[in-house]
Amino acid sequence: MLEIKNLHAYYGKSHVLHGVDLKVGEGEIVSLLGRNGVGRSTTVKAAMGMVNATGSILFKGSELIGLKAFQIAHKGLGYVPENRDIFPTLTVEQNLLLGEKKSVKSRWSLDDMYGMFPRLKERQHTQAGVLSGGEQQMLTLCRTLMGDPDLIMIDEPTEGLAPKIVDLVAQYLLALKNRGISVLLVEQKLAIALEISQRVYVMGHGAIVFEGTPADLKANAGIRREWLEV
Repeated sequence: MLEIKNLHAYYGKSHVLHGVDLKVGEGEIVSLLGRNGVGRSTTVKAAMGMVNATGSILFKGSELIGLKAFQIAHKGLGYVPENRDIFPTLTVEQNLLLGEKKSVKSRWSLDDMYGMFPRLKERQHTQAGVLSGGEQQMLTLCRTLMGDPDLIMIDEPTEGLAPKIVDLVAQYLLALKNRGISVLLVEQKLAIALEISQRVYVMGHGAIVFEGTPADLKANAGIRREWLEV
C-alpha cells in the first residue's frame, strides 16, 4: 500500500531524514516509534508532500515525490496532524463536511462518524474551538475519514489525552483496520503500539534503527532502552 525507500528530507539546509525505508501493507496497522525530534513526524509529512524530500514514496504503486498535498489526498492517502488543525470558528459538522469526498461513494458518512463518536453528535452544532482536546482529536480523525482514504497516517493521536480516551482511540484504530483501511501510526506510547500493530519501526536520528513485530520489540531490551525509554 505504502512503500518509502531511501527517503531523505530537509528543512532548509538542515538534513533531517537519512535514507528511511518503511512499508505499510494493505489492511495493516504499522507503528512508527521513537523519541521527540528523531524524524517521525517529518516522515509522514514528507509522504503527504509537506516537506522537501528525495528518494521514493510509492502509494498503491504510484510515485508521490513531487506531488502537492491535495493531489496526494485525492489518491487516497489521509493524514491526521499532531496539532489537530481544526477550524475553530466552524461547527463540528461543518468541519466534518469540509473533509467529505463527494466524487465517489464513500465508505463513511456523517452518521458513521456520529456512531463512532456519539460525543460529536451531541456537539455537532458547537464551534470546534471550544471542544476538549479529546473531542478535537476525534473530530480531526473523523474529518480525515470523511475523505475516504485507503491509508491513514496519524501523528501522535494520544498526546495529552486521558487514559480512557486513549483506550477509545485504540479501539477505533482497530475498527479502521476491520473496514479495510491501512494505518501508519506515529506514536510515543509503546503500550498502545504493541497492542494494535502488526509491525513496528523505531526511529533514531532520522533513520530506522529497528523493524519487526511487537513480539520482536518486546524481546529486544537493548533497542527499547537506547531508543525509546526516557
